[in-house]
Amino acid sequence: MEHDVFLNIPPKKIIVITAPSGAGKSTMVKKLMQQRIDLAFSISLTTRDKREGEIHGKHYYFVTHNEFKDRVGKGELVEHEEVYPGQFYGTLKSEIERIWSERKIALFDMDVKGAETIKKAYGNDALVIFIAPPDKETLVRRLTNRNTESKDSLKKRIKKAEQELSYQTKFDKVVVNGDFDIAFMNVKNVITNFLKQGAVAAHH
Repeated sequence: MEHDVFLNIPPKKIIVITAPSGAGKSTMVKKLMQQRIDLAFSISLTTRDKREGEIHGKHYYFVTHNEFKDRVGKGELVEHEEVYPGQFYGTLKSEIERIWSERKIALFDMDVKGAETIKKAYGNDALVIFIAPPDKETLVRRLTNRNTESKDSLKKRIKKAEQELSYQTKFDKVVVNGDFDIAFMNVKNVITNFLKQGAVAAHH
């Protein structure tokens, strides 16, 4: 497989893939990781329970509520959010520094509020791409087809996803995910252009 890599990429860049739940951001992030060896996935801190097959330190850093609060209190997090009632997620500053120390670009898969905070914190060094569903009906159908939760929980998720759609104007680029392969090509092109600009700026 051909890997797209810029050997001269300036370090200290961040790419955030954000979307409403069900719009396909996790699949997008997985494929990007397979194709670009200069990206490293930024692992989030969370208080939610581990799902089957998930590994601490690979998918998430799983911690107790008390440990999470403690880290927030010490100022160790760039951003944190109660994404669902009682479920907190956050980004460790040390995680971004770890990735940068390896001269890689930090890649995030996160909800819209977290993405907004990262953009504010890192400005032009962060590229935020919003993955939008072709329409609301498609989003609702994708969430319903997952069959991973109760009716009540699904209702909450759909309501939240609908609210999250209104965030798209806040970000650098919006890519509509109707056909995944086309959407993925678009995302890749946006990232390539962002890193090229960074590389050019670094050489001046």
